[in-house]
Amino acid sequence: MGQLEEMRVFVRIIEAGSISGAALQLNMAKSMVSRRLTQLEERLLTTLIQRTTRKLTLTDAGQRYYHRCVGIIDEIDSLDQHAQQTNSLVCGPLHMAAPATFATLHLTNAIDDFLTLYPDIRLRMSLADSQHQLVEQGIDLALRIADLEDSTLKARRLTTIHFALVGSPDYLSKRGKPFNPDDLREHRILHYSHRSNQTWVFRQNERTEVIHYQPYLSADNGEILNDLAIAGKGLALLPTFICWKAISCGQLEMVLPDYQLEQLGAWLVYPDTRFQLYRTRVLIDFLLERFADNPYWDQALVFGQK
Repeated sequence: MGQLEEMRVFVRIIEAGSISGAALQLNMAKSMVSRRLTQLEERLLTTLIQRTTRKLTLTDAGQRYYHRCVGIIDEIDSLDQHAQQTNSLVCGPLHMAAPATFATLHLTNAIDDFLTLYPDIRLRMSLADSQHQLVEQGIDLALRIADLEDSTLKARRLTTIHFALVGSPDYLSKRGKPFNPDDLREHRILHYSHRSNQTWVFRQNERTEVIHYQPYLSADNGEILNDLAIAGKGLALLPTFICWKAISCGQLEMVLPDYQLEQLGAWLVYPDTRFQLYRTRVLIDFLLERFADNPYWDQALVFGQK
């Protein structure tokens, strides 16, 4: 390993906060990362990091060396990125995370088109409905559907995620169609277990009604709830990117469509690092053009009054 590579490993250890975190991001064995650090210190004839079982602490020499390394690495990366942009080259590894359901329903075709445009990208996808730790896992870009909390991450809003309360025609004919939110107390509710509470909020003409419910059935996957609603097992509050096809073909009906339900933002988030990869910016711009404003799954649906 050359001097520049040693510097990159050292900087990654500091920014990941641990040797194991750096090993995960670099896709290297922990023992190898530790050995690189030892070799660097032996070459410099100085201790850069004081190691304990709980944390790593930079020595004075390590602090000075880290800041100089950052400047050198940034300058080299800047030169590389400038060359990529000048020559319209988009290449190299790119790690993206996304919610599993959204990815399987809507990202597959988008990623296929993106890689057709940029065949030299080596894309790695991590899919899970729980949030990934971007810095610790070496993720360049993540899609999150949430009320975005304050964090050290940067973010671009992709689109608005609307929700619809839905039930099958058979279920509604047997149990009766609700005419106001209070009627929901007599219905079977299919609950998304990742929700922090068992409450729905309905708004109409500046009036707000809050409904608390006891789930008839709970699941941590929206597609399963969608299928159970189609099967007539109850009412489900689902993001429209999941239930839009079932609504369009008549398998599900929107319940209380004159009421405004909750909305969330779909965000593209990425670490607030010193230098963002050009290929990450290209993917962000591609996804914004693909999904922003009025996404295709909402174009045939009518939502409640504001």
